[in-house]
Amino acid sequence: MTQAAYHGWIFVLCLAFNIRVFETVDRNNFKTCQQSGFCKRQRKWEMPTKFNVLDDSIEIQPTFVRFLVSKEKVRQPLVVELFGLVNNSVRLKVKELNPEKPRYEIPVGDVLLKEPEQQRLDAQKEAERLVLKMETGTIVVTFVPFTIDILSDERRIFSINSLGCMKYEQTRIKKAKGVVGSILSWATSPFRSAATENSEPLDEEEEDETDAGEEMFHTHKDSKPNGPTSVGLDITFAGYKHVYGIPEHADTLVLKSTHDTEPYRLYNLDVFEYELYNPMALYGSVPLMIGHNTQQTVGLLWLNAAETWIDIDYSTSDAGSVARLSGLTEENSEFPVVNTHWFSESGIIDAFFFMGPTSSDVFLQYSSLTGTTPLPPLFSLGYHQSRWNYIDEEDIANLDHEFDEHNIPVDVLWLDIEHTDGKRYFTWDSHKFRHPEEMLQNVSRKARKMVTSVDPHLKRDKQYSVYSEAQSLGYLIVDRDGNEYEGWCWPGSSSWLDFTNPAIEKFWAEKFQFTQYKGSTKDLFTWNDMNEPSVFNGPEITMHKDAKHFNGWEHRDLHNVFGLYVHRASVNGQLLRSDNCCRPFVLARSFFAGSQRYGAVWTGDNAADWGHLKISLSMMMSLNLVGMTFSGADIGGFFKNPDEELLTRWYQAGAFQPFFRAHAHLDTRRREPWLQSAVHLAAIREAIVIRYRLLLYWYLLFFKAERSGGPIMKPLWVEFPSDSETFTIEDEHMVGSALLVHPVTEPKALNVSVFMPGSDEVWYDFNSFQLYSGNQTLNVPVNLLKIPLFYRGGFILPLRERVRRSSTIAPDDPVSLFVTLSREGNSKGELFFDDFHSFAYQKGHYIHREFRLHKGSHFTSRNLNPSGSFKTSAWIERIYILGLQTHPTSVILSVAGSDSVRLDSSFSHEDKLFIIRKPGVNIATDFDMVIE
Repeated sequence: MTQAAYHGWIFVLCLAFNIRVFETVDRNNFKTCQQSGFCKRQRKWEMPTKFNVLDDSIEIQPTFVRFLVSKEKVRQPLVVELFGLVNNSVRLKVKELNPEKPRYEIPVGDVLLKEPEQQRLDAQKEAERLVLKMETGTIVVTFVPFTIDILSDERRIFSINSLGCMKYEQTRIKKAKGVVGSILSWATSPFRSAATENSEPLDEEEEDETDAGEEMFHTHKDSKPNGPTSVGLDITFAGYKHVYGIPEHADTLVLKSTHDTEPYRLYNLDVFEYELYNPMALYGSVPLMIGHNTQQTVGLLWLNAAETWIDIDYSTSDAGSVARLSGLTEENSEFPVVNTHWFSESGIIDAFFFMGPTSSDVFLQYSSLTGTTPLPPLFSLGYHQSRWNYIDEEDIANLDHEFDEHNIPVDVLWLDIEHTDGKRYFTWDSHKFRHPEEMLQNVSRKARKMVTSVDPHLKRDKQYSVYSEAQSLGYLIVDRDGNEYEGWCWPGSSSWLDFTNPAIEKFWAEKFQFTQYKGSTKDLFTWNDMNEPSVFNGPEITMHKDAKHFNGWEHRDLHNVFGLYVHRASVNGQLLRSDNCCRPFVLARSFFAGSQRYGAVWTGDNAADWGHLKISLSMMMSLNLVGMTFSGADIGGFFKNPDEELLTRWYQAGAFQPFFRAHAHLDTRRREPWLQSAVHLAAIREAIVIRYRLLLYWYLLFFKAERSGGPIMKPLWVEFPSDSETFTIEDEHMVGSALLVHPVTEPKALNVSVFMPGSDEVWYDFNSFQLYSGNQTLNVPVNLLKIPLFYRGGFILPLRERVRRSSTIAPDDPVSLFVTLSREGNSKGELFFDDFHSFAYQKGHYIHREFRLHKGSHFTSRNLNPSGSFKTSAWIERIYILGLQTHPTSVILSVAGSDSVRLDSSFSHEDKLFIIRKPGVNIATDFDMVIE
């Protein structure tokens, strides 16, 4: 299809389904809280009727307690369960005692890796409360009114239902004329005596039937066959002034008060060219919030896959009123608190509380439940070149050639939806891509890879085998009447596979086999776009909430986790085709808690303006804080045409984000690096080259993150937790622990203001090697080539100085080490090295070294994986030591079983840079080096 014909088709589609094309997002396409019935009901905080614990219902078990709570005008009490978990965590579940229909809970193994391991609770029941002692914390349940306080070292850190906002819309049978209550028999309930006397009155929610039945949004009807089933709860972070997380939002790093605005919304949606600095929903949802102060870091996971809204209010409480629980003295007249109010459209209340006390502890506590990002293949950490769309095989060949011609490394070339036969995924356009296997082989000769888009919607075409087979097997989502769900997406009339069905995941995975995906090779990888799912003519450009899934669940129950299932199925497809030998690479747009286990995500359809460049920093840090470490933003902006300065600055920022891809819309001008003027090309190339020089450092960070669950692109406060000045900084960040970068995000900037944290730290300019003390703000001059980048003193980084065409074309190239001295003259660092693509590292086949320099004079290399058997010919080419004040006179290298060797070296008095040339030892060898 020609571009003109394509635009004509899109115009007809837009007219037919009332989809308008905008320069920016049309807010009318998306709900506000006032347009969402359950949000409006849950947000009524005025004079709530509070629950009380029914004293004779309390059941105490070794690792959990269970009891009923009730209040006036409630059909039946609610069941509350509290669990002590290992790793200093607490779980709270609130369910209906006897629901008329089961409520959706995400199956164990999908988000949670397994049922969490519990720890013993020492329970003490008192007249007015229940005290549960854990190994390092305490849970206090107050009976009247029902509240829960979680204490750490006698300091209150969480208070649950202290505002009395718990609201649980109990399931009701929908009658022909409205919604009324109906109660099942409780004759077999162990809590029957406690529950019976509270079972007669209607819910207080039933007194207000507004939005309780069918709900309309524009022309879209939501039949709500189960009536209103929302749940809500207030949770207070006690002693905190800053909370973070709950991505994805194009907003500040520190979450803002919603007292006078919309709540933050978690509902995965296709929002193109999204607005900045507002809490509206975007493509992904991770319902994890982190609180941090100078004493402690804590976290809260709200495990619910339905549409969710969160209100936040920063406030203070009288210190005396909380002293009994918090351990604070009466001297503090004000005690900071962050009141949060969480409410979801369906499901249950299932919340996890992570007690830290450090940020590393919180990351480990969360990732022990939901998993970490597996070590990706090295090529995926390199540079990716994409646009919608590279036209044909000749275009790809020219693209591949131009990178070599301009001496720019690249690892992956991408094809968007136009490469297919009429948007039929797992196919190729037979005119533009006649020989896809040959094209892939030509690209892979330079150890480069390719990626094609494989979206989850299927063109409704009986001649399209993927669709016809899925239809015959009954694998497609159905609408509220049980008919095949039909919507519109890129192919036109489309249907969607029900990825919540395990059989369908297997069906999808098999489509990646070389025998089924004709023309594909082992060097072709996958991009899952539109997996929210995006439905052009659906409510809010997504699927109707009353569509039906596997086991009869409504789409409303599991909407936010749908994208995870698509992502997982595609990863399983790549694993299947390689017989579980090769690490997969799949990029997805929509995600949920647990999606980090399946690979990379990105921030969607951003725009080529300075605001979108700037917001990408806080968006990336928010994603990293909640475990989505492998994340990035489209370099240059997806929509519009960036000028050369903006494009250059975006490359310089993107080079220090985990996923590094340039991408652009079909209607934008070509913007490959060599199409820019000479000075901008030089700056862009230098940013990409720096990425490749540091690639082994990035690889090490991902290896360590797989073990720890911690972020790679870190807010400063993660590294400097007691420095309150770092808590709100969002225009600079750490890469691991050793690099600080402050991207230039303003046009025509001549200088930037950089805060150098840590009163005991020293920092070195990446280019000039100038030394700076920590705990100060610098005014750093910049030009087009200047990236405000600083080494942190006390670290040793692995480098690759021989930058090749791609990351793995010469895997045994030598390694250099860059050493920056701390104030005391010490340094340490690590190197991780393996085959860069297989799972052999999980069986111990890798090299893991620790390097140390003591007092600037004794350098050592020691083995951190003594049982490992991996072999390589890679050797140490140079060692750079930055920060020595005097010129060493000699360097003596000692390796067991060999004579000591004097090494060649040089020293720059101006830069204080000492260079040791050709130590020549294999990277896997233990050695000692004395610098005199």
